[in-house]
Amino acid sequence: MPTEVVIIGLLALAGFLVGGVYTTWKTAKLLAVLLGLCALAAAGGAVAWWLSR
Repeated sequence: MPTEVVIIGLLALAGFLVGGVYTTWKTAKLLAVLLGLCALAAAGGAVAWWLSR
């Protein structure tokens, strides 16, 4: 699998998770925080993968 596909996939996952944070913030703050942490991990993984090339 090309490296670019993995990077784009991780960034798309991070964006999807950020959308979940936005949606759940008013009703379930703990879940929103957990989703935010997962989004940060996905974005950080994408950046780390990109820089390791």
